[in-house]
Amino acid sequence: MTIKKSPLFRDELKQVLSFIARDKVTAMLKFRKELNQQLHLLKEFPKKYQKSIYFEDENIRDMTYMGYTIIYSLTHDKIIIMSIFNQNKP
Repeated sequence: MTIKKSPLFRDELKQVLSFIARDKVTAMLKFRKELNQQLHLLKEFPKKYQKSIYFEDENIRDMTYMGYTIIYSLTHDKIIIMSIFNQNKP
């Protein structure tokens, strides 16, 4: 199973990392590294997280990591990382 990051996710992640880096660059680097590790684990356990509360599709899941929600979609051979957001931040 492969992991593909959507252009929307990449843009949103840049914004999140920029927001974190304003306080502490090392925190941003740690967040990015650990998030990538968690995303990589999806290859082994793609259905680890609950069905999305934002979509009615069983194949769309919500992963939470350090207060952020990462929405991803499952197909038969890949995982598409769709979005990342924190409802408490603009």
